[in-house]
Amino acid sequence: MASSDDLTSLPTPPSCTADFCLIPLGTPTASVSKEVAEVQRLLKKSGLNYSMHSAGTTTEGSWDEVMKVIGQCHAMLHRNGVVRIQSDIRVGTRTDKKQGFRDKVEAVERLLEEDA
Repeated sequence: MASSDDLTSLPTPPSCTADFCLIPLGTPTASVSKEVAEVQRLLKKSGLNYSMHSAGTTTEGSWDEVMKVIGQCHAMLHRNGVVRIQSDIRVGTRTDKKQGFRDKVEAVERLLEEDA
């Protein structure tokens, strides 16, 4: 284990899965579909693996790439006139094996198929 002197030089995890939901506050209407569409366009350009769902988006990649794209989503919405954004972000990392978000879902789906 690294001593406390080494903490500032710790690298970020090589990979992560993040589920995030950006919540624009103070928009003219209750609908945020326009903002969600802009976020999805940015994610598509990022090259990261991602999947939108009804309450946010899951993406995966290196810690630095994932956190950067979430920050870019904030910056883009601010640039588009949203003055305040609240985000919920849940991030997972693991060191024992490489596992993407689709792998996790497929593992559960296989178990559910046994119920049939």
